[in-house]
Amino acid sequence: MKKTIGKAEYDTETATLIRRHSEGEFGDPTGYEESLYQTPGGLYFLYYSGGADSKYPTPEIRRISKEKAELWLAER
Repeated sequence: MKKTIGKAEYDTETATLIRRHSEGEFGDPTGYEESLYQTPGGLYFLYYSGGADSKYPTPEIRRISKEKAELWLAER
């Protein structure tokens, strides 16, 4: 997935996956996945996706700061 936020491009195909966190089993409509990525330019973003009844029913990319990325990693 690719999304432009401001002047920066966030692309799951070209960024480095740092860690993936899943809740629920594959096919679970309430299950979801959060993935932390770093762009080649050093920016961080989270990619969210999930089942129809999850908190992420539509795939989404959100940029986050380095500090928030470190906090996200510490919590998972």
